[in-house]
Amino acid sequence: MAAKSAHTLSPPSAEPHKSKQAGKVSLIAVSLMLFSMFFGAGNLIFPPVMGAQAGTAFTPAITGFLIGGVLLPVISVFAIAVAGADLRDLSSRAGKVFGVIFPSAVYLSIGAIYGVPRTGAVSYSTAIKPIINSEGILPSIIFNAVFFTVAVLLCWREGKVVNYLGKILTPALLLLLVLLVTRALSVFETSPGAPQGDYTTQPINAGLLSGYMTMDSVAALAFGIVVVNAFTFGRTGISRSGATTHTGIAALIAGALLATVYVGLGFVGQLMPNGASYSDGAALLSDASALTMGSVGRYAYGLTVLLACMTTAVGLLAASAEFFNRLIPKLSYRALLIVFAVIGFAFASYGLETLLKISAPLITFLYPIAIALVFATLLSHALRLRSNFMFTFAAWGATLWSALTFASEHVKNMPTLLTDLLALSPGQGAQLGWILPTALVAGLGLIVDLSRAKA
Repeated sequence: MAAKSAHTLSPPSAEPHKSKQAGKVSLIAVSLMLFSMFFGAGNLIFPPVMGAQAGTAFTPAITGFLIGGVLLPVISVFAIAVAGADLRDLSSRAGKVFGVIFPSAVYLSIGAIYGVPRTGAVSYSTAIKPIINSEGILPSIIFNAVFFTVAVLLCWREGKVVNYLGKILTPALLLLLVLLVTRALSVFETSPGAPQGDYTTQPINAGLLSGYMTMDSVAALAFGIVVVNAFTFGRTGISRSGATTHTGIAALIAGALLATVYVGLGFVGQLMPNGASYSDGAALLSDASALTMGSVGRYAYGLTVLLACMTTAVGLLAASAEFFNRLIPKLSYRALLIVFAVIGFAFASYGLETLLKISAPLITFLYPIAIALVFATLLSHALRLRSNFMFTFAAWGATLWSALTFASEHVKNMPTLLTDLLALSPGQGAQLGWILPTALVAGLGLIVDLSRAKA
C-alpha cells in the first residue's frame, strides 16, 4: 500500500512542471507564429527600399519605420488581449451595428478580397514565374490551386495553426532571412549614399510613413483571435484568463523579431550597390541575393518570398474563418476556410489588378479607424472608465473623417470646399489628417466619461 500511495502522489508534483514547460513551448511557438503572420511579402520589400533611399540618414529613418511598422502592430495586439477574444469584442463598445460592420469589413478587406489573393499572386510572380519564364495564365492557375490547397490543409484543424507556423514554417523563414542578411552584410562594401527624397529633410517622418503603410495595425486586430485561440486550445497549460497576458508577451517577442529583421533588411538596401536606383524592393532583394550567393541566391530569395506569403495566407485564412464562424455559428470553420481560399484562388489567378483598385482604398479607409480603436481601448483600460463615450466618439470621429477623405479622393464632382477643409488638418496629405480631429472628439468623450464617473 505504501508503494501504491507513493506512486499515486507523484503525478501531482510533476504535473505543474509539465504544465509550465508546455506553457513556455507554447509561448515561443505562438510568438513565432505571430511574427510569420505579420511578415508577408510586403514586409520583406519595404525595408530595403527605405534603407536605400535613407542612405546616411538610416538611423532616424529606421527609427520611424519601427514605430509605424512594429510598435503600432504590437500595441494593436495588446488592445485585442485587453478587450477580449477578437475584434468584435473590441469594436462592439461603439455600438452593436459598428461592432458587426467594422470587424467584418476588416476581415474581408485584408483577408478574402485583398491579403489572401495577394499572397498567391506575389508568390507566383516573384518565386515561380522567373524560373519557368512563362506568360500564360495556365501556370498561374495551377500554382495558385496548389498554393491555396496547402494553405487550407495547414489551418484545417482549428487552433492547430501554431503547430505548423510556429514550429515549422517560421523557423525555416527566419533561417533564410538570416542567410540573406548575413551574406549581404559580409559581401557588400559600398558606403551609404546621400539621402533621397523626403529622407533628406524629414527622415523620421518618412520612415514612420513607410512603416505606417505596411498596414499591419489592421492585420494585428485580425490576428488577435488566432493568438488567443492558440493559447486556449490544446495542452498549453494556460488558462483563458492567462491567455491575455501571454498574448501580450507573444506580441512583444514577435515585435522584437520583426524589428531585428527590418533593421537587417534595411542595411541590405543601404549597402546594396546603386541601391537608391531601385524603386522596387523585390528587384533589389533579388539582385542582392544573386550578387551575394550567385544563381542559388535567386532560388533562396524565391523560397523566402514563398514562405513569407504562405505563412501570411495561413494566418489570414484561419483568422477570417474563426471570426465569421463566431459571428455566424451556422457557417462552420472549415466551410468558411474553403470559401475564402476559393475566392483567394480566383482573384489571385485572374483579377488581382482590378481587385487592388477596390481593396486598397478600402483598407486606407479602415486604417485610421483601427488605430483610433486601439488607443481608445488602451486609454479606457488604463483609466478604468465605466462608460464608453470616449471610445464611441473616437470610433465614429475617425469613421467620419475617413469617409469624408474617401469621398474627396474617389467620388466624382465632390465640392473642392470639402478637400480644402480637410487639408486644414495637419498631416492630411500624408494620410494622417484624421489624428487631430479624432483626438479632439475623443477628448470631449473623455470629459463626459470622467464627469459621469464622479456623479
